[in-house]
Amino acid sequence: MAFRHIVLLTLADDAPPGRADEIVAALRRLPSAIPELRTYVVGVDAGVSPGNATIAVVADTDDQAGWERYRDHPEHQQVIAELIAPVLAARTAVQHHVEP
Repeated sequence: MAFRHIVLLTLADDAPPGRADEIVAALRRLPSAIPELRTYVVGVDAGVSPGNATIAVVADTDDQAGWERYRDHPEHQQVIAELIAPVLAARTAVQHHVEP
């Protein structure tokens, strides 16, 4: 059964201009480095509703162990440490099994 990770990131109001796009570009490079990622969708909020998060990520792996390898992968951790954490105002996430 597949395993899905969904995360919403809200960047701080004082995040440098273009940081959201920089984060998205860096995250979109991860599937080439992390073979456990089966599908990986990343995007910046379209800005049509006030109060939304800034960035959304939906990642599918074969199982929980695959998600854990993605979570702990050095390149993923580097994106978090260098690009996301310094400008992060809020984060919410959920992981769940995907029913066939």
